[in-house]
Amino acid sequence: MSRHVIAVYPGTFDPITLGHEDIVRRAAGLFDQVIIAVAMAHHKKTLFTLDERLALARDTASRYDNVSVEPFDGLVRDFVVDRGGKVMVRGVRGVTDFDFEFGLAGMNRNLAPDVETIFMTPAATLQAVSSTLIREISQLGGDVAPYVAPLVLERLLAKRSDAQRSR
Repeated sequence: MSRHVIAVYPGTFDPITLGHEDIVRRAAGLFDQVIIAVAMAHHKKTLFTLDERLALARDTASRYDNVSVEPFDGLVRDFVVDRGGKVMVRGVRGVTDFDFEFGLAGMNRNLAPDVETIFMTPAATLQAVSSTLIREISQLGGDVAPYVAPLVLERLLAKRSDAQRSR
């Protein structure tokens, strides 16, 4: 029996990093369709607007024929079910991430029993990379070029420049 398996990779992606892209690339090889679901994230103060985060994620998705990008608001479970998703992809870098993600996966299983959560780890060289660290290092003048795509770097440098001008 052949099945078309849709996987959803949700997150804030503020900004999307090479660690995220590593997971997207590998998920694209495992599933028929991958949707990068960018959270509106009303509860967080993001550096990038939703439209900017969508554009950066779409730049990443453009490298893969079976990857698309959509915004979402509310419960990710509802988004996954509405799109016919069978898998939720979650990235874990270490024990702290795993502990948090394990709790989410258990709750998501209760809320959507037909959706499996798959944990993926980024390449070893990217395991210390987080969007939070990338934002902070960039805003403080550090070099984040090894950890983000060229377009993301360009946008981070523009944000840093804007912040310096407004001081």
